[in-house]
Amino acid sequence: MVNKYTLNLLFDNHGRQLNYLRLAVTDRCNLRCFYCMPEEGLNFSKKSQILTYEEMERLIGILAKLGISKIRITGGEPFVRKDLVPFMKTVSEIDGIDRLSITTNGTGPLKQIEDLKTMGIHAVNLSLDCLDRERFHKITRRDEFEQVMSYYKALLEAGINTKINAVVMQEHNLDDIIPMCELTQQDNVSVRFIEEMPFNGGSKGYTPIEWNHNKILAHIKKAFPNLIKLTDEKNSTSYNYQIPGAKGSIGIIPSYTRTICGTCDRIRLTPKGELKTCLYQNGSFSFRDFMRDGATDQEIENKFKELFNQRAKDGFEAEKQKSSESSSFESMATIGG
Repeated sequence: MVNKYTLNLLFDNHGRQLNYLRLAVTDRCNLRCFYCMPEEGLNFSKKSQILTYEEMERLIGILAKLGISKIRITGGEPFVRKDLVPFMKTVSEIDGIDRLSITTNGTGPLKQIEDLKTMGIHAVNLSLDCLDRERFHKITRRDEFEQVMSYYKALLEAGINTKINAVVMQEHNLDDIIPMCELTQQDNVSVRFIEEMPFNGGSKGYTPIEWNHNKILAHIKKAFPNLIKLTDEKNSTSYNYQIPGAKGSIGIIPSYTRTICGTCDRIRLTPKGELKTCLYQNGSFSFRDFMRDGATDQEIENKFKELFNQRAKDGFEAEKQKSSESSSFESMATIGG
């Protein structure tokens, strides 16, 4: 479907159209993945500090009129926030929103899946870093592996477009790369391997990664030498492949080496209503405070346009623009995935 607001489309200062919003509805999560946050968790936001659903709906409505047509709900773990499904249904009905997706860790009740199917969810991204219960427990610090696998199977049975997001971590889940690729041979699923990023909330130190997208691909090709390169969609964040005869596909996301930044069409709103025009951006504008101070819809629209016109060219430029107070160890849960 073509967004009817085609005369008012958003472009950044590099001529890229922006049509995709990643909206974090909470920074809370019931897992404690070591690459995201410390074992004790984070200093989670108070209820009064995060956007209300009504405030989110208002911002989405304004952005939809500017050409934002795709929404992905993220967190934290989105389903830890009460009444998420009714909110998502409302979002799916906002004029101009064509695609609504969600990223979840799959620990919620299976009845959620029927709700998602009923509302016509475009896709579900399931965060799953390994296929071994013991390794899962070490990574997440929780014993939820069987529940997550049940959730995965239920998604497939419901016929929902399913993607698995797996962060590749040296010394933690390299043995899972090939078995996860093998999932695509029997299941219609997209398994996407993600380069580890420094957004771990201070859970651990960080050094440049060894397992970048090139090394991940070389490792996969050793097991599947006839791997087929697929045509990547415009603005794709992943390089995509397929094992001959497989039902699903394999993707590799260069989130740390950032070789896909040039076609980025997405923006982020954190749970506190802070706009991030780049994942690696340090500092952001608070639309929560702007709205609560009485900003009109026109003023909000103008502010979005102003900020989009100051967007970094890529993640490296955004990182260079960071203030002296480095946010290298900010958690992905607070950024919004």
